[in-house]
Amino acid sequence: MNDKLPITSDTAFTPPAELRWLYIDFNSYFASVEQQLDPRLRGKPVAVIPVETEATCAIAASYEAKAFGVKTGTPVYEAKKMCPGLICVLGRHEHYVEFHERILDEIDRHIPVTAVCSIDEMACKLMKNEMSPERVTAIAKSIKSGLAKNIGEYVRCSIGIAPSKYLAKVATDLQKPDGLTILMPEELPDRLHILSLRDLPGIGANMEKRLNHAGIYDMHALLKLQPKHMRAVWGSIWGEKMWYYLRGYDLPDQETERSSVGHSHVLSPDMRPPHQAYQVARRLTMKATARLRRMEYCAGRFSVSFRVENGPRLGLEAVCQPAQDSFVFLSLLEEMWSDLVREAKGARIKKVNVVLYGLVPEKDLHIQGDLFAPTIAPQQRIKSEKISRAMDQLNQKFGKDTVLLGMTPNQGKSFTGTKIAFTRIPDMEEFLE
Repeated sequence: MNDKLPITSDTAFTPPAELRWLYIDFNSYFASVEQQLDPRLRGKPVAVIPVETEATCAIAASYEAKAFGVKTGTPVYEAKKMCPGLICVLGRHEHYVEFHERILDEIDRHIPVTAVCSIDEMACKLMKNEMSPERVTAIAKSIKSGLAKNIGEYVRCSIGIAPSKYLAKVATDLQKPDGLTILMPEELPDRLHILSLRDLPGIGANMEKRLNHAGIYDMHALLKLQPKHMRAVWGSIWGEKMWYYLRGYDLPDQETERSSVGHSHVLSPDMRPPHQAYQVARRLTMKATARLRRMEYCAGRFSVSFRVENGPRLGLEAVCQPAQDSFVFLSLLEEMWSDLVREAKGARIKKVNVVLYGLVPEKDLHIQGDLFAPTIAPQQRIKSEKISRAMDQLNQKFGKDTVLLGMTPNQGKSFTGTKIAFTRIPDMEEFLE
C-alpha cells in the first residue's frame, strides 16, 4: 500500500474555502422500499430479514422499529421482545436494486452522480457554479422533491454538503431521517465536536477500543492530535489520512482492481444438514460462474468454505487452468466438499461461501495452462463453455432457474436469490442467473 499522502505532514494547514461535495444517504433503505411497495407496512415497525427464521438477524429496520431499539444485526427473537408489533419481511433484493437504478436516474436529472458508494449512498461533486450554500441547497431540495414525486414519498434520504466527500458523508448523519446539513469550511473542525468517535466512518468497535487505549475518548481529544500522532495510534497511513479528512481535505480515493468473484449464504435450519448444504454450495457456484462469464473473466483458483453450527470455519482451495464454465468448478466443489464434511464429522452447517480467484480477462487468456494446475482438454473446454453459456441465455430469457445442474427449481428456491453486499451492488441481470 502507498504510505505517502499527496500532501505532507508538515504542510501548513489552510482550511478548504469551498463546498465541493453533496452526499446522499437513504434512510433505512431496504425497509423504506418495502414500505413504499406495500402500503400496509407504512408507519409500522418493520424488520427486513434474510431467511424466515427467528434465529436470523435483521438486515434493516424501519425508523418505527429503530425507535424500539431494533437495528441492523439485532437477532429476530430479541427484536420481537423489544418491539411486540414488529413485522418481519423477507428481503427482496431485486426490488432494492431496481429502486437503486431508478434513484440514480432521478438524481442525474438534478446533478450528475460522481460515485456510487453503496446501494443506498451516492456522492456528487459540485461544479464552480454549484458551490454557494444557496445554490447547493436549492439542488438538494430539488433532489428530495424529485425523489418524493418519481420514486415515492417513503423512500427518503438525508443529504450532506461539505468541502470533502468524507465530511459530506459525515454530515448526512447529523440529521436523520430526511435531513439536509451543510458543513461550511470555516466551521471545521470545531463543528465536529458534537460527534462521538463511532459517528465517524472508519471507526468501528475495535478502532474505538484502540483509541480509548491511547487515552482518546471523544472528538475533542481526537482533534487535538497531530497527523503523525494519529498515524501512530492507527498504526497505518489511515490515521494520518483521517487528520486531513476531518479538516476538509479531499484526498483521492485509492484505486482498486477486481480480484475475486464469490457468493455466500446463511442457511435456514432445514438446509443445514451437509447433504442439503451441498445443494446450496452447488447453486452458489453456478451463480458465481454465470457472473464470471457475464463479466468476461476466467478464474484459476476456487475456494469453498463453511461455518459449522456452533463450531469453526473450515475451508479448502483448488487450482485449475483458468476457466469460466460451471462444470469445472462444480467438479472441484464435489471433491473438496467430501473432504470438508469428513473434517466436520457430519456436523450441521450454518453458512456456505464460494469464491473464484486468480481472475484473468477472457480476452487475455492463452490456451496453455499453468504447469501446476489440472489441465482441461481444448475440445472439452469449448463444449463445456458452450453449454454453460446456453444455460445463461435460457435463464436470462425465461427466468431464473429455468435450467439448473443437478437440482430442480423447487429445490433451490429458498437460497437462489441474489443478495446485496455492503461492498457490491448486483446488476439486475444477476437476479436471473
